[in-house]
Amino acid sequence: MENTKELAFHIFCKPLLHSFISQTERSSQVERKHRDSFGMFDGYDSCSEDTSSSSSSDESEEEVAPLPSSLPIIKNNGQVYTYPDGKSGMATCEMCGMVGVRDAFYSKTKRFCSVSCSRSYSSNSKKASILARLQGKPPTKKAKVLQKQPLVAKLAAYAQYQATLQNQAKTKAAVPVEGFSWGNYINSNSFTAAPVTCFKHAPMGTCWGDIAEGVRVEVPNTDCSLPTKVFWIAGIVKLAGYNALLRYEGFENDSSLDFWCNICGSDIHPVGWCATSGKPLVPPRSIQHKYTNWKAFLVKRLTGAKTLPPDFSQKVSESMQYPFKTSMRVEVVDKTHLCRTRVAVVDSVVGGRLRLVYEESEDKTDDFWCHMYSPLIHHIGWSRSIGHRFKRSDITKKQDGHFDAPPHLFMKVKEVDAAGEWFKEGMKLEAIDPLNLSAICVATIRKVLADGYLMIGIDGSEAADGSDWFCYHATSPSIFPVGFCEINMIELTPPRGYAKLPFKWFDYLRETDSIAAPVKLFNKEVPNHGFHVGMKLEAVDLMEPRLVCVATVTRIIHRLLRIHFDGWEDEYDQWVDCESPDLYPVGWCQLTGYQLQPPAPQSSRDSQSSSSKQKKKAKSQQYKGHKKMTSLQLKEELLDGEEYSFLQGTSDQESNGSASYYIKQEP
Repeated sequence: MENTKELAFHIFCKPLLHSFISQTERSSQVERKHRDSFGMFDGYDSCSEDTSSSSSSDESEEEVAPLPSSLPIIKNNGQVYTYPDGKSGMATCEMCGMVGVRDAFYSKTKRFCSVSCSRSYSSNSKKASILARLQGKPPTKKAKVLQKQPLVAKLAAYAQYQATLQNQAKTKAAVPVEGFSWGNYINSNSFTAAPVTCFKHAPMGTCWGDIAEGVRVEVPNTDCSLPTKVFWIAGIVKLAGYNALLRYEGFENDSSLDFWCNICGSDIHPVGWCATSGKPLVPPRSIQHKYTNWKAFLVKRLTGAKTLPPDFSQKVSESMQYPFKTSMRVEVVDKTHLCRTRVAVVDSVVGGRLRLVYEESEDKTDDFWCHMYSPLIHHIGWSRSIGHRFKRSDITKKQDGHFDAPPHLFMKVKEVDAAGEWFKEGMKLEAIDPLNLSAICVATIRKVLADGYLMIGIDGSEAADGSDWFCYHATSPSIFPVGFCEINMIELTPPRGYAKLPFKWFDYLRETDSIAAPVKLFNKEVPNHGFHVGMKLEAVDLMEPRLVCVATVTRIIHRLLRIHFDGWEDEYDQWVDCESPDLYPVGWCQLTGYQLQPPAPQSSRDSQSSSSKQKKKAKSQQYKGHKKMTSLQLKEELLDGEEYSFLQGTSDQESNGSASYYIKQEP
């Protein structure tokens, strides 16, 4: 989708548009006065009330050009445009009921669409025409003066208008988070949020485009005492994910009425929407005295500016349609035994996140939350196809209404060639511990499955029956070659009970009579992710995946992000891949209606209280089993360069290109 288009002033038109005469024709009729207000209500002195004479028959027969499919540059050269509001916007003929542009109407009061309607109003046909209108019959032929568009253009405009209304009805209303405001949080601390384009799996993540500061939109005017809902044009002052800080046009450098809103909300529209909807544009009460000609002001301000694409609301609606439906059956990791999968049923879908209820759960309380693109869920039959352990359900047949999710709905992994040199059982590597996501640990390949999948165990803390092994694909960004932590200055967690500290890979490989997995087998791709240290976002607490929390990026190691949960201690940070479907832009919870967990209160941060720790630990124990008690005080030392040769890389990479951060293998 083309993200933002360059505006034409009042580009979109009501189904029946008025075609303004060319500049040359205007110059010959300069003595003709017409209404120069910007269509505000009568009570606004800022709008001039010049009179207008009737339109000539030549004008009325001109046909308007087809409705533009994009937003052209604003020009004041006689191009087709309308006033998207009140008096100088749309009007209804009191005789025939025809709706059209007010400036094209006859008489000073703009009550009639043509001279004939004006004369007929007091004639004997008045009663018959009004009766026909009340009965829903087509308008009379006297309204021909307004029929300036080809029928196809009229139908297209009407269809677009109806589609806009339908899309607005489909789009969920933004749900505020009680007691927490992203806008206040960002403003008071001068935070920066990760842009929507960093989250390809989120709504609008792949079609956000050029929405940035300076883009103009039409929004409700809250600085108004009128009884009806009116609108005004505002510009984006600052973006924070989906949220935008807006300032009404005319306030210049005055930020007193600036306000935050979700740019994907149902009340945010591209400039021109009021024209298609017949909604009034009314300047805020605080500044209505600043200009006598609001039309000229807006023409000047909007010339060359940008607005949202005309189909923005439709794109938002489409991007929030999810293929997974309730009652679909999937295979998902068993949260009590990582080494196996179980059948679960989709209970609900919120913003692409699935609440899965294990099939044997009679009361539907044994559940698991994950995103539909999570590597933890698969189609029915996946475990058998690759040789993964699977817990058979006690239910012998599908329950009524349940059906298997189609395989094409699941995230595809990159194909690998295991025919040549490949991973083998017993090889050593480094891996993010799924039971303690703040730690990267010494690990071992315990089993090689089909299609590139590996069963991994954390050295020193494995269960005797292998029930805590976990499955990673060979291309997973959560496994690393030996030495990754050392060259990127990340603390490596050694095997539990390992006495020879500081830990050195060379000694450990020799003592265990094992070899390191070849570096070339790991995923070296580093996408241009766009994240920077300090950026705010909303992130899933993977130790209790039903929670989405206020979070911050605190470290970046190529494609690996260190996520800190605001208000919690650093020991609860989590290592997450930059393309993880468990990260979302600021405002995602509000947009989708999901509950956002705000930062812990200041008192908890100041006291570092044990109650805070217990609360967090109690949460973490509900995910995939108990959280491991790893030592985080261990200080890492560099390996001896004489024994092992490393290719030194830089830590906290913010350049998003690929980098050489793996060790060199000695021949």
